[in-house]
Amino acid sequence: MGKLSGKVAVITGGTTGIGLATARLFAAEGAKVIVTGRNPDTLAAARKELSRVAEVVQSDAGDPAQVRKLFQEIGRTHGRIDVLFLNAGIAKFVPLADSDEELFDHTIQVNLKGPFLALRAALPLLGKGASVIVNTSVVSERAFAGAAVYSASKAALAALARGAAIELAARGVRVNVVRPGPITTPILEKTGLSAEALEGFVQHTTERIPLGRFGAADDVAHAALFLASDDAAFVTGHELSVDGGLLAA
Repeated sequence: MGKLSGKVAVITGGTTGIGLATARLFAAEGAKVIVTGRNPDTLAAARKELSRVAEVVQSDAGDPAQVRKLFQEIGRTHGRIDVLFLNAGIAKFVPLADSDEELFDHTIQVNLKGPFLALRAALPLLGKGASVIVNTSVVSERAFAGAAVYSASKAALAALARGAAIELAARGVRVNVVRPGPITTPILEKTGLSAEALEGFVQHTTERIPLGRFGAADDVAHAALFLASDDAAFVTGHELSVDGGLLAA
């Protein structure tokens, strides 16, 4: 019997990186997994990789209409959600002086409003014992140059999760945050940094991590599994850092 045997788990942004690793792990632990994604290429790749273990659904995490439709369909098909991993997000690293309103609005739309809409739409499907996990970042606690807008979106998301944890406790629904540090995933290539700047960022950041390496997507997936499972039955409103000791340094 796996730790999530018989549970219905939904993972937004589950076609690459942390979401994909978590989908594989949750399925291996017995969950019925539904993952979402927006990009046609990564959706196709995920459908191929997860063909026997998870359902892959096209849904833009930043589009209110698509979010509503997603959870309505999950409700019709599965009737409930036992684990909700709000993982979808974007990261664009741009100096504050060069950050325009479009960047700000898009980042907030995907990283903050999207999870808010998803959680609100999922509420009727979350019963006693359900677990909600929100993926933020160490940038909500530690500043990085070029990441002010991204940091703001993740800090606000952490605050939203804390408030939700208090409100949903009476229903027996737990809400926790997994807070990754630097993780090797495809999102690094989407930050907007040049190859040279990205290489410098990786080298500089690695030097600041006590464990001396970037994390892997599986490192975060295992933390999410703990928060999703009954092992964390008395844990809510918590932010679990998976950062190699970066915040402690």
